Amino acid sequence: MPAPKLSDTEVQQRLPALSGWSVQDGALTKTYAFPDFVGAMAFVNAVADAAEAAQHHPDIDIRYSKVTLALVTHDSGGITEQDFALAAEAEDRASAA
Repeated sequence: MPAPKLSDTEVQQRLPALSGWSVQDGALTKTYAFPDFVGAMAFVNAVADAAEAAQHHPDIDIRYSKVTLALVTHDSGGITEQDFALAAEAEDRASAA
């Protein structure tokens, strides 16, 4: 059973806890910048490990040293707690990079 979709109000209430994240095209989105391609790929691999463990996979766009994540629970038709949990994991992985 898919996770329940959060209301727009619930999403807006949770956003301040995630620095730099916003809602774009119905997804939680953030672009991270790293010193180089190797750093960007290390981050992507760390996020991939967290996403696989959670069985919740983001859309990832890699542009040399910049990585954009877009999180939405397609089965639920919008943003859910799973998306916020993976965003928090990404923040942890980025700060460790």
